[in-house]
Amino acid sequence: MMDKKILIVDDDPNIREVLAVLLGSDSYDVEAAEDGKQAVDRVTGGGHYDLIILDIMMPNMDGVEACARIREHSSVPILFLTAKDQDQDKVEAYTSGGDDFLVKPFSQTELLMKCKSLIRRHTEYDKQEKVASPDEVVVDNLVVDTRTRSARKGDLRINLTDKEFDILRYFIDHKGEVVQNKDLYENVWGESYLPSASNTIMVHVLNLRKKLEDDINKPRIIKTVWGKGYRIE
Repeated sequence: MMDKKILIVDDDPNIREVLAVLLGSDSYDVEAAEDGKQAVDRVTGGGHYDLIILDIMMPNMDGVEACARIREHSSVPILFLTAKDQDQDKVEAYTSGGDDFLVKPFSQTELLMKCKSLIRRHTEYDKQEKVASPDEVVVDNLVVDTRTRSARKGDLRINLTDKEFDILRYFIDHKGEVVQNKDLYENVWGESYLPSASNTIMVHVLNLRKKLEDDINKPRIIKTVWGKGYRIE
């Protein structure tokens, strides 16, 4: 089986070198880009990656803009690795389509764990138990195909990130039930729930609603159950 390929995007050559050595020693095939524009050019030029590790503060094009551009062409998992650690930075990263966030200086063990987790969910989702049958599920005017991990309205395909689809799939698998933040986070993110994770969930659900709902102020697909969580009817 071929090594998984990771694109490192950072304007600091020392960070690129450290990451290349670390990931290479764990059998990853590593490429590097110096800024967001180079990363976007790689993806739009046909480059295939299993994960992108992306800094935020870079010349020419920052990581947030690069992530948004990449999301127009690819659902590859994106891990933000950055010195910016404010809540607003995380909101912008997730809103642009990022899947996870790690602050510099970082734990090498945590970085490798996040890389493995993101790649595993991206490439091995079909090995998980499928509780929805048939493959296509209809919710209001939305058609979700659990086999191809895609969604559409009529002939319009909706581009979802892996994380957004995982959230949608979890809601669908628990259709009619109230999904609480703790259950959603621990099952989709695969990590222990902390109160601070509610902001991460809120941003991802908001992004999902923007793509799925005809009127985000009057959601018909993902409904909020105040004080409890979310529900798909």
